[in-house]
Amino acid sequence: MPSSPIGLASKLSTFSNNDFLSSSDLKSDQVLALFELAKELKTGNRRIDLGNRVLGLIFKKASTRTRVSFQVAMARLGGQTVDLNPQNTQLGRGEPIKDTARVLSRYCDALAIRTFSQQELEEYAEWSTIPVINALTDLEHPCQALADYLTIQEKFGKLKGINLTYIGDGNNVANSLMLCGSMLGVNVKICSPKGFEADSHIAEKAESLSEFGSKISICNNPLKAVKEAQVIYTDVWASMGQEEEHIKRKEIFEKYKVDQKLIGLADDEVIVLHCLPAHRGEEITEEALESQSDHVFNQAENRLHVQQALLAVQLGGL
Repeated sequence: MPSSPIGLASKLSTFSNNDFLSSSDLKSDQVLALFELAKELKTGNRRIDLGNRVLGLIFKKASTRTRVSFQVAMARLGGQTVDLNPQNTQLGRGEPIKDTARVLSRYCDALAIRTFSQQELEEYAEWSTIPVINALTDLEHPCQALADYLTIQEKFGKLKGINLTYIGDGNNVANSLMLCGSMLGVNVKICSPKGFEADSHIAEKAESLSEFGSKISICNNPLKAVKEAQVIYTDVWASMGQEEEHIKRKEIFEKYKVDQKLIGLADDEVIVLHCLPAHRGEEITEEALESQSDHVFNQAENRLHVQQALLAVQLGGL
């Protein structure tokens, strides 16, 4: 049975028209309400028509899943997207963000921005009069974290008490997993080589957001880190912008590869997640990825559904 529109609206009303720059911009009850709405949109039990609203996409980084999932989400909501490629707009010629943001606020109903600097994203939000969505920065990837935890909830029927171990670079994905997981009662371990650990300030912030006693920890031993884990999560060893470090990182991260042996040390019901694209044979073996492909591609699909729910709320569809 679909949930009451009034019930969902009451939980999410305070987020309508708001920016989504960080996982910490949402409260736990709002995240869970978003998941409820996303599942109803996913199954077709609810349809929302935003009446030809327009989402502007400003992507300074390459993208497959994020770009397509936002485009399809808006189409399913009766809206459309405009690709504002910096190379084809005045952004590429140095127009100030404060000017671009104010102009686009008069053309579009929301902006999804994928860029390097969190500060740049925040500057857009400062000058925009429409919702701004973090479609990835070097600091966070909050839309990815929403899809990740929806996938985990679908698999286990709960989030509180789940043990998630992330193996790899302490990057933007790791940061958002900590922040979002802490609000949902998930115990999150970030396991990385020395010198590549997750941001300790983000870990401290995540702990401060915990509403259900989540444990957030940073460690260096993958063999110990995966014990009792119901979820093992991995990502590429060199993110976009770090390509020059790829060869060096391959040597450093070799012991952090997710393979069948590592998976065998975890909980009997463990699943493996990867935000994709995957470098098979590096951070995860071909066998490990294919054995867990249902979960990984469910995870990728859920980008569409959580972003559709997010846009519906931000653009007043409830």
